[in-house]
Amino acid sequence: MTPTPAHTPEDAAAPAPRLFEGQGVVAWHGGWAAAVVVTTVAALWLDRLTGVAAFGAMALIAPGLGGLVLLRKDGPGERSLVLVGWTLAALAAQVLSGGLSGPLVGFAMMPFVAGLALGGPRHGVRLAQAGAAGSAVAAIGGQLSAWWIGPPEPRYFAAGLFALIAAGAAVLAVRLSWRVRERVLLGAEEDARRVRAFLDALPGLTLVIERGGRLVADYGAPPPALDLAALRTDGLMASIHAPDRPAVLSAIDAALAGDQTQVRFAPRQALDRRISLALRRIGEPGGAPLVIAQALDATRQFAVEVGLEAARAEAEARDAGKTRFLANMSHELRTPLNAVIGFSDAMRQRLFGPLPVRYADYADSIHEAGGHLLELIGDVLDVAKIEAERYELSREMFDARDAVSAAVALVRVTAADKGVALSSLLPDETLTVDADRRALKQMTLNLLSNAIKFTPSGGSVTLTLETIGPYLELVVADTGVGIARKDLKRLGRPFEQAGGADQKAQGTGLGLSLVRALAELHGGRMSLDSTLGEGTAVTVRLPVARVERTAVPEVGAEIVPLTTR
Repeated sequence: MTPTPAHTPEDAAAPAPRLFEGQGVVAWHGGWAAAVVVTTVAALWLDRLTGVAAFGAMALIAPGLGGLVLLRKDGPGERSLVLVGWTLAALAAQVLSGGLSGPLVGFAMMPFVAGLALGGPRHGVRLAQAGAAGSAVAAIGGQLSAWWIGPPEPRYFAAGLFALIAAGAAVLAVRLSWRVRERVLLGAEEDARRVRAFLDALPGLTLVIERGGRLVADYGAPPPALDLAALRTDGLMASIHAPDRPAVLSAIDAALAGDQTQVRFAPRQALDRRISLALRRIGEPGGAPLVIAQALDATRQFAVEVGLEAARAEAEARDAGKTRFLANMSHELRTPLNAVIGFSDAMRQRLFGPLPVRYADYADSIHEAGGHLLELIGDVLDVAKIEAERYELSREMFDARDAVSAAVALVRVTAADKGVALSSLLPDETLTVDADRRALKQMTLNLLSNAIKFTPSGGSVTLTLETIGPYLELVVADTGVGIARKDLKRLGRPFEQAGGADQKAQGTGLGLSLVRALAELHGGRMSLDSTLGEGTAVTVRLPVARVERTAVPEVGAEIVPLTTR
């Protein structure tokens, strides 16, 4: 079975046979007209044809001359009209000559013979059937004429002569029709060989398969891991590694259903290799649907994917190991650092006596650096715990104003020392939330510290806390240096910073990332809105606010008051 290409061999070979066919049909008609003229003149000269029968013989000259119009325009409609002319001429000849017992009995078959000559490779059957019907009409008309007028005088010589040229015309018509079909057939075979050679030259292996994997046809060179002989004898499934067979069968069924699918499998004879199959359904007139599959060697692609997957798994394992290490080092890092801070604080307060001025300055520096380092380590460990999914929220019901006010109190001295006006807008009503108290305080403290850090002297930082339905909204806005639009998308990831080197030196890039992570742990989100040179506003919205409901009144709808600023 050979699939029909987009341009069929018959269509490709059509022009040359069509030209030969048209010229042959016209020549056949011209030869017929000449033969009838010569035969009729000879019969009249020999006194073998007399009376109205001579007019019947001359009537058959008309369709022969009518066939010459095919030189100017040739088509199915024109040929049908010429065949109608043959039928009318044959009917006239039979009526004028006395039917089947007359001298022109051989002409009764001429419509059928003309149908063979006119049919060609495409319309031969239809025109031949129409010609046979025309011959029947002519014979019946002649017999009716003989019955009505009476049998004609026997003219055996003329009858044999005209039957002889009719037989010759029939032989030539059959020969003409056969040669046209032979040329079309040879052209189709040549084009089929050309298409087969083209398919065999394609890279990869093209298979035509039935449901279940039975091979119908194959073209091209198989990948190194497939045995073409085994494919032809045992089918596709026998060449596939057993665990991959269900996937291939599912892909074939999907292709038969009309989907264009692709599947990859390991060949049974080389499990270290991979074959990729691209499948698509093709129509088969009058038969079961088939699937055409393109088989290509996918071993290199498979090896690259395996390498990438291994590299990804290794990177994830290293990252997880690093995160687990940092999370587990919380006690080991904070314990000695707390001791450093405690001893330096004792020295700063002169608990055990006075210190020289230089050592007192050293103690102040040690205490300040230790506090900064402890804060940095705390942020790193919190981020590591969140990434390792080991950070657990300790949720409780409390007034959000308490945690936020505590954070404001911690940074108020820093803001005053820098000359930054710090204000907080808190509602008078209680803001009851179900959240982690320490996390809310940490988020507030980080946002305020960042805002004060990047706001120059004379600027202002404003904190706003309110509830909107079930959401607690915390907004920290400043009039600081602002953030460029291109940097907004990066901020919120660990160790990501914006601005110049002098700004990056003031932080570590962990504050906003920790705020974002803690907000997401509560089911909320953090958003940034900033204009370079004008200031920044950071909004944290958490679905933790407790909406207090009053008792449902006896009449009317339930009233749900919302606590707002």
